[in-house]
Amino acid sequence: MLTSKSSRRRALLVGVDSGRSAVHRITLAVLALVAVTLFGVIGYLVLGFTPLEAMYQTITTVATVGFREVRPLTAAGQVFTMALILLGVGTVLYNLGVIVEALIEGHLREHVERRRMDRRIAALSGHVIICGYGRVGRAATAHLLATGNEVVVIDSDEKRLGALTTSHLLGDALDDATLRAAGIDRAGALIIALDTDTDTVYVTLSARALRPDLVIISRARTVDAKEKMVLAGATRAVNPQLIGGRRMASFALHGDVAEFLDVVMHDEDIDYRIDQIRIPEDSPASGRTLRELDLLGRSGAQVLGLRMRDRGQFVANPPPETVVTTGMTVIALGDPAQIGSLMALVGL
Repeated sequence: MLTSKSSRRRALLVGVDSGRSAVHRITLAVLALVAVTLFGVIGYLVLGFTPLEAMYQTITTVATVGFREVRPLTAAGQVFTMALILLGVGTVLYNLGVIVEALIEGHLREHVERRRMDRRIAALSGHVIICGYGRVGRAATAHLLATGNEVVVIDSDEKRLGALTTSHLLGDALDDATLRAAGIDRAGALIIALDTDTDTVYVTLSARALRPDLVIISRARTVDAKEKMVLAGATRAVNPQLIGGRRMASFALHGDVAEFLDVVMHDEDIDYRIDQIRIPEDSPASGRTLRELDLLGRSGAQVLGLRMRDRGQFVANPPPETVVTTGMTVIALGDPAQIGSLMALVGL
């Protein structure tokens, strides 16, 4: 396993270095052509040519287009022109070789695409970063995109990313530089679904150090690993097998309830959804009771429950006398317009 990881990291570094090397070679080739041109212009100026004549004579000589000299050449001028032809032809051939090599190997295209993707990611804010594009990562990405969220996917396997059109990075999530490149300082959440629990715990620790306030959801392959991930800094650790088993039991015992929750949480074809709204500082709703606010009558959204601030206890079907406070989370059911009205009522 360690050998495989080391090989992937070396492959990633080789790919990045190859792209940079191609750009470096092209830069050197262009500088060489500029240097030869300056050499020719200065030489012809010394031979008595005007600046325009010197530039014209240099370009026609280096390009070997065969035009006549702009003025008769002395013996010194002929020797200088022959030297310039040799330098110019060699430089032009070198330039062509570098460009063709970069195009054939694809390094230049990869570098351009990487720069374009970097600019695209740099413009994002409040996006969700997904580390690992396996089955769980793909499912999470598909749902987030279907619900209108911006996503940045990180994976070290180029084949997995394949034809992915959303923002993505080919890199190792265990590297802090990769997380920074994905915009972790501006992200709204991080989902970690790597191949091993060890890697997931490591990335959880790193991400929590980089962003103490970030929502981090870590996939635990075993039930025992869940607690370790929470201790490492995960906001929530999820075991897909455990959740899948509970969901199957819910469908067996309370099929309609389970299907209703499944529809309002995951079906993009209906308008209704369950959403969470955090009461902000200086909210006009803070300090008032649910009866006074009449959120259902004024917004149309049904308040299903409340959660006390700092991830406190849940209050299901809260009584009308419940006082809304700053930092409290309101869990409500409604269509997008109703949820939007509710958010406006609490000052969002």
